[in-house]
Amino acid sequence: MAINIKPLGDRVLIEPITDAEKTKTGIYLPDTASKERPEQGKVIAVGEGRIIDSGKLVPVKVKKGQKVLFTKYGPNEIKVGGKEYLIAKEEDILAIID
Repeated sequence: MAINIKPLGDRVLIEPITDAEKTKTGIYLPDTASKERPEQGKVIAVGEGRIIDSGKLVPVKVKKGQKVLFTKYGPNEIKVGGKEYLIAKEEDILAIID
């Protein structure tokens, strides 16, 4: 199912990437166990950018399809079609992962 969400301003729509379901020792963690919020994700859509005081539009530096590292509690969670996404401001994105 294709999603039709266009972030506004300098916001970015991110699909979170979760770690494996098993721990390093191979113990299975059920879905009900408390999990840390993911800090990595794939960019799904990008807004136009932000307008600075001079009125100039500064485009967002990340692009659709890139894998990014973001602050743990900065993005807002949304649910579309039963799938969870995050909407983050550009300032919440810390790095692009190659």
